[in-house]
Amino acid sequence: MHYAIIAAGEGSRLAQEGVKKPKPLVTLGGTPMVERLMGIFVRCNAESVSIIVNESMTEVRQYLDSLELPVPLNVVVKSTPSSMHSFYELSRVLPEGKFCLTTVDTVCREEDFACYIAAFEADDTHDGMWAVTPFIDDEKPLYVDVNEQMDITAFSDRRFDGAHLVSGGIYAMTHKAFPVLERCVKSGMARMRNFQRALIDAGFCLKAYAIDTIIDVDHAADIAVAERLIAS
Repeated sequence: MHYAIIAAGEGSRLAQEGVKKPKPLVTLGGTPMVERLMGIFVRCNAESVSIIVNESMTEVRQYLDSLELPVPLNVVVKSTPSSMHSFYELSRVLPEGKFCLTTVDTVCREEDFACYIAAFEADDTHDGMWAVTPFIDDEKPLYVDVNEQMDITAFSDRRFDGAHLVSGGIYAMTHKAFPVLERCVKSGMARMRNFQRALIDAGFCLKAYAIDTIIDVDHAADIAVAERLIAS
């Protein structure tokens, strides 16, 4: 299994609220978020880790250079207009096969993540497996519609009748999704949620995997909430 991290955002909301460290280096339980993720990946049988940071993140780049991982680490340095464009840049260095993509500020319990990865590794039926959660803390959540078998049928910006799951910002898929991603970028599309819709439109069979709590660390107050979650 290969892993990829989107860490190219500015973290402006955290900075405005007094958090001086770049978002990837914000600590949870004493460990920078980016290093915590990489440690989890290694313990989940990582074959490689790829990460994108923006061009102004010199402190983050220096930190990544200081890390010693037992697997190859691919660092892409490029400022992009959206997370979907960041994913597109990562797709150029990701090997073929199964991989898991996540944003650097997405936090869940390690045991939940490990079970999710194990489920995707064992799945030979679906084109991808999306981590979803009933815990809604995002300011603009992406609602996920599923059938009785937990296959994803649609993504919606608006809450609909029966909506109880949102996208958790953790996506497992294969390189077969890259042509769809490239079409999205070349057509002028933006935002990861539009790429997700494009996969459904293209006939991809995506499975939803529910995790009780997934937190996005967007605000200073989210740091304490995330620390309590991983300590529980």
